[in-house]
Amino acid sequence: MIPLSVLDLSPIPEGQEAGQALRQSRDLARHADALGYRRYWMAEHHNMPGIASAATAVALAHVAEGTQRIRLGAGGIMLPNHAPLVIAEQFGTLAALHPGRIDLGLGRAPGTDQVAAQALRRNLASDADDFPRDVMELMAYFAPAEPGQRLQAVPGAGQEVEVWILGSSTFGAQLAAYLGLPYAFASHFAPGQMMEALRVYREGFRPSARLAAPHAMIGVNVFAAETDAEAAMLFSSLQQAFVNLRRGRPGKLPRAVAGYAAQLDPQARAMLDHALSCSVVGGKETVRRGIAALLERTGADELMVTAQIHDHAARLRSFAILAEALSPALQPA
Repeated sequence: MIPLSVLDLSPIPEGQEAGQALRQSRDLARHADALGYRRYWMAEHHNMPGIASAATAVALAHVAEGTQRIRLGAGGIMLPNHAPLVIAEQFGTLAALHPGRIDLGLGRAPGTDQVAAQALRRNLASDADDFPRDVMELMAYFAPAEPGQRLQAVPGAGQEVEVWILGSSTFGAQLAAYLGLPYAFASHFAPGQMMEALRVYREGFRPSARLAAPHAMIGVNVFAAETDAEAAMLFSSLQQAFVNLRRGRPGKLPRAVAGYAAQLDPQARAMLDHALSCSVVGGKETVRRGIAALLERTGADELMVTAQIHDHAARLRSFAILAEALSPALQPA
């Protein structure tokens, strides 16, 4: 069985504020650590009223203090928003505090709308070569400092940080293959090119000092509960959030409602069916079968599981049910 990991967007549920969401994220990380999950990642998003992890490195530092074994990281940092040196220092600091436990997933999307992207970057001028160059510059800062080196990441130089390339198209797959890095595909919300990207990555992979063979992770929404009907109701929070986002009305994570998808027009339902096709929703046995089918189809080396569930106790229980369903996958590495 392959490793299971957690992607936490630190959702802010309706009726709550960001501080509570971040405290619940720390609780989830502690819970996942105890259950034997491999990694816990947070993601960089901006100008999103329902996501509390914009300052991703700061949020990870808060979470890290509540965990013991689980690897911690970003899934991901949107590198075009930052100077590579700043990210090297941030994640070098995390690695200095929690040695051997820090991952850094890198993406080239802004993680926001054009207004916030302008505020973050000051200008949006870029070309296709900027992201690969920035990735290579960032990785160089993690190398041990050479005598007389004028610019160093402190902390950062010589720190053990596992670098991943993230993507939802073949661009990231090609880059990860060329650099010999592990690759994570965002199939939990953009599954369209998943199979092609995995093929491109595996066929083009070049071994590196960081990784000898291709290692691919895919994102999957898992909503597990005691019954299929209860899980389907929990899933409605993500469905509502996705429809609201696509209609230009992002907000806090909605409360679950029964029969939500049945109320939608055919166009909205088709959009959800496509965007959230990498989702497994149900009781323990349904989840077990769904995960097995996904692994057979993709050959993924790891699963990165996310669950946008309004009720925190139900979210914790969902990850526990998944652990019970796939317990052989959760042996510590």
